[in-house]
Amino acid sequence: MPSLPGNGTIVVLTGAGISKESGLDTFRDKDGIWAKVRMEDVATPDGFRRDPAKVHAFYNARRRNLAEGGVAPNAAHAALARLEREWPGEVLLVTQNIDDLHERAGSENLIHMHGELLKIRCVKCARPFAWTRDLGIEDKCPDCYRVGSLRPHVVWFGEVPLHMERIFEALAQCALFLSIGTSGHVYPAAGFVQTVRGLGRAQAVELNLEPSEGASLFHESRLGPASRLVPAFVEDLLSR
Repeated sequence: MPSLPGNGTIVVLTGAGISKESGLDTFRDKDGIWAKVRMEDVATPDGFRRDPAKVHAFYNARRRNLAEGGVAPNAAHAALARLEREWPGEVLLVTQNIDDLHERAGSENLIHMHGELLKIRCVKCARPFAWTRDLGIEDKCPDCYRVGSLRPHVVWFGEVPLHMERIFEALAQCALFLSIGTSGHVYPAAGFVQTVRGLGRAQAVELNLEPSEGASLFHESRLGPASRLVPAFVEDLLSR
């Protein structure tokens, strides 16, 4: 267990591993999403320009699965919401996931750096909107009323993740950086541990099913399912 001030800021990064235990497919596993569909077709600006209907169909299916597939937050999501409620300092949760499982578990101080599946955005007026039903090329922007200008509010390959300035400010101030269920392949999130270690102020801990690409950079690494590791880690942290 890391030693840190009783009210120090904690930054938590979560990846697909935490949502997988709730029944959502990951992207990079051998049987994951990118093994079934080309990311160039559905997760790039060029893919959207070539075939917006195909892109909409892909995200519509994922949106329906999230709402109707019996998907629910697991014990790891619940434990992180508890940490935010009970830790005397700030807990900032930064997720690479586009699902809403952290919100459903009760987390509030939350950044979706890769966007949100249950939001859309107009490419003309740039405004995001909550959206839970299917989206198509015939839909009209609720604000500027243009037809065909709506896209998923998801960060695609080649685009800059959201709220990076706020994330790096928090990393510079934190006493503990906790990485959960992320492979360490996708930047800039994969470089967060290097940022923290370079500043020399924070402890860095990884909770993962298997070691990430940057596992050697963490002060401590615990391996196992997030639904088991995260509640135990949070309990230890809060009981000190």
